[in-house]
Amino acid sequence: MPDENEIMTSTLNPINDQSQPLEKGTDFKVIGLIGVAHFFSHFYIYLLPPLFPFLKTVFDVSYTELGFLLAVFSGTTGLTQIPFGFLVDKFGAKFILIFGLAIEGIAFTLMGIAPGYTMVLVLMIVAGAANGVYHPADYAILSASVSKDRMGRAFSLHTFAGYAGFAVAGPIIVFLNMYFGWRLGLAFCGIAGLGTAILLMFYSRHLRHNSKSVSTNAAPVEGDKIPEEHGLKLLFSFPILMCLGFFALLSLGSTGIASFLIVALGQQHGTDVEIATLILSTYLVASAVGVLIGGFVADRTQKHNLVAAVCFLSTAIIIASIGAFSFNVFLIFVLMGLMGVMHGAIMPSRDMIVRSVTPDGAFGKVFGFVTSGFSIGGIIAPPFFGWILDQSEPSYLFFGIAAIMLCSMTTVFTSPRRRAN
Repeated sequence: MPDENEIMTSTLNPINDQSQPLEKGTDFKVIGLIGVAHFFSHFYIYLLPPLFPFLKTVFDVSYTELGFLLAVFSGTTGLTQIPFGFLVDKFGAKFILIFGLAIEGIAFTLMGIAPGYTMVLVLMIVAGAANGVYHPADYAILSASVSKDRMGRAFSLHTFAGYAGFAVAGPIIVFLNMYFGWRLGLAFCGIAGLGTAILLMFYSRHLRHNSKSVSTNAAPVEGDKIPEEHGLKLLFSFPILMCLGFFALLSLGSTGIASFLIVALGQQHGTDVEIATLILSTYLVASAVGVLIGGFVADRTQKHNLVAAVCFLSTAIIIASIGAFSFNVFLIFVLMGLMGVMHGAIMPSRDMIVRSVTPDGAFGKVFGFVTSGFSIGGIIAPPFFGWILDQSEPSYLFFGIAAIMLCSMTTVFTSPRRRAN
């Protein structure tokens, strides 16, 4: 009887080795459709915070209660990702993705007519649960639909679309609130998501949503059979747990930077809030550029572990330097921009590493499981780094993030380097 490692390598998904690759136009159509869906996943996460000053007055609630809306959204997303992953692998991804996007769009549309805080809270729970479909469904569709030589770029554009959703949510809802009011603004954004779900349904024939839909000329071999160990035993296998740790540590560091860089720069270097905000924006934009660069790199190498490790080491050195030395504002801009590029470049290699250890027919549950690491990092980081800053020790925040980046290096080297043919 083969051992666990043999099972893991003998059943790795053969989709990357298609003997009949898809046409280029079909590849980009799939990438575009899934990218738009992922855009709305991130867009809806950041849609309410710019409205908090208005919602506080309208609903007569505290900022703590408004913050709880985001907490329940993230919590229900984290809880539903794994069950949706199993559903994706059992029934296919594309209709689950379309259903989730439609439900989330309807939830935000209804928020525009919500009479009070309680209804908004219920709708955020519904929207958060629906948001759990994206990662397991998106990665399953991309893995089953996109040709091998464009897989890295597919993952990078997918991640870039999410970053774009983060970036434009605030300006869009502020603009809509200014001219139409926050209620109509939320309704318009919700209807846009519902319309996108209809668009995906119209083009659903292009979305291969499970491994059975992929045909190859290669004769099946005994090792290609999907093992029974595709349930919890697979999820708690060593390579998959290392990928979960990868996502959790990555989220821990990213959340620390996004949440407290402005405060930390003020305490450590005396940087004005306005300048520190621009520095953070520079970092986020550079990260988006790095994602695109990382996609091209991922398509030109099999050494995804090495790429991720080099980027982690670079980011650790940069962020530790900012904590250890006194730099002028211009140099901090340059260093944070460079760090953003290196950090963004990790993302496509990150996804390729997960894909390399995922057996055929298990993309939904595996990606649903490992991306729950985002929720783990998001829960731990704010109180942890907030406590550090409460101690008036901002340098420890920079050193702590550097240590997290170094720890992340261990997770990429304990995973198998690539899928076997």
